[in-house]
Amino acid sequence: MNLSHIYPPRSAWTHKGEHGHVLILAGSKRYSGSPVFNAISALRAGADLIHCVGPERAMNIAAGFLPDIITVPLPGDILRPKHIAFILKLASKFDSIILGSGLGRASETFKAIQEIVAKIDLPMAIDADGIRALAPKKEIIKGKNIVLTPHLVEFEILTGQKVKSEVEDRKEKVKKWAENLGCTILLKGHIDVISDGKEVAVEKAGSPYMTAGGMGDTLTGILGAILARKVNPWEAAQAAAFINGKAGELAAKKYGEGVLASDIFDFIPEVIKKYT
Repeated sequence: MNLSHIYPPRSAWTHKGEHGHVLILAGSKRYSGSPVFNAISALRAGADLIHCVGPERAMNIAAGFLPDIITVPLPGDILRPKHIAFILKLASKFDSIILGSGLGRASETFKAIQEIVAKIDLPMAIDADGIRALAPKKEIIKGKNIVLTPHLVEFEILTGQKVKSEVEDRKEKVKKWAENLGCTILLKGHIDVISDGKEVAVEKAGSPYMTAGGMGDTLTGILGAILARKVNPWEAAQAAAFINGKAGELAAKKYGEGVLASDIFDFIPEVIKKYT
């Protein structure tokens, strides 16, 4: 894949902000790593600035992990409806939003996610608990600039349909539901299947060693960074799947059985450099 249309040569007079501001809504008391995976992957994929918003413990851990991560702690252990007004006001300053990773499945959190998605019109990369929260309120998705990144269980929860291992079955169902929901869907798997409801693409990059927790969060981080560059969701989803898969291949080649999601960080720029 040629990535030069996403990463053209930079002008000498370019400045902070021209390459994307990404807002990341992720994490909880239990799942504190998700915002870090999202954030560093987005930065390594070229975003100029990221802000992580989430429950206090997760944000404190993210802030201590890397000084490049700007954090906005929310009081409490989970995302709640009382946080909505603040998040909506903050979101107006950004180019894209990453939402869902590690937020948890409390009913209050799902309610907050539903209202936030309904009231935001920015490009959004929605994963994990964000997808589960939208399953009973699918009408919210229609007409939004959204990429959903489910694995097979989340896809079934969202649509009520199981997918088989056969790629043709996945292509048919992903296209059908992307059209029904009016969004782009990136179904993660051994072979990723991507559709905007009109066209279907597959991405074979990746490795069987990419099973550690957080590999989907790195994908979502890359996707959010690309969406912040004003790339349309269909192209952004394909590029993100390719970059994450190729970076995972390189990490797996180095670490094998011991590969971690965080090992992908350093290989994202290598992939982008090679394919631009």
